[in-house]
Amino acid sequence: MEIVTSADGTPIATRTIGAGPTVVIVGGALSTARDAGALAQAFADAGLRAVTYDRRARGDSGDATVADPSREAEDLAAVISASGSDAAVVGHSSGAVLALYAAGEGVSMTRLFLSEPPFRFGVDDPASDLADRLQALVDDGRPGDAVVLFQREGVGLPDAFIEQFRASPAFEQVAPLGRSTVYDTLVTKRVSTPTAAMLRVRMSVTILRGSETMPILVAAASRLAAAMPDAEFVEVPESIGHRMDPEATARVVADRLI
Repeated sequence: MEIVTSADGTPIATRTIGAGPTVVIVGGALSTARDAGALAQAFADAGLRAVTYDRRARGDSGDATVADPSREAEDLAAVISASGSDAAVVGHSSGAVLALYAAGEGVSMTRLFLSEPPFRFGVDDPASDLADRLQALVDDGRPGDAVVLFQREGVGLPDAFIEQFRASPAFEQVAPLGRSTVYDTLVTKRVSTPTAAMLRVRMSVTILRGSETMPILVAAASRLAAAMPDAEFVEVPESIGHRMDPEATARVVADRLI
């Protein structure tokens, strides 16, 4: 593990594996760099140098007093800069939203891969005060309840699934990430509809979608592809249930970088 210092002084923990063209992986909601381990290994096996990192308020990374998506764009810029001047970015879910937002803000990257970004294009957006209510739960020492609220209102998961997950051992590992839900809510709220700057980024863009995923993500990928006519759309049949298949995704990325 290595520590990169972001623009505001926040420490960001990174991990690197493999050799070849550099790919920075940006994870989605309620995930850490460790969750991207299998994907990073598949990239390394395919001849790539994979960099994973804990987004702020997660894992071994730090945080700021006030949550702001702009800080996360600066974090990604710092990770890319520390990994070398030429790096592609693979973002998944809210990590894909963040990656395209960062590119629109001028963060330098050679190529962009967007896996199932949950852009809503202003349709059925979560309540405008969701981030405030999530922060209030965190401030009250209830990060697990913030996770549950985020899953219910931010993601739209059914209560039966949430309760089953809450009763599982996995919930104890995810509960400490409650503060990170504030960041995911804020970035997806800020760019529910991609900005003009995001839609006209200069690097090549590949939009990835699994064959079996949530309807909202199918719609989002289609609308984003239509809004970015120069972008490439690739369906990855092996990616199921809003999870990136490591080997299949590595093949798509490596074919375009090596």
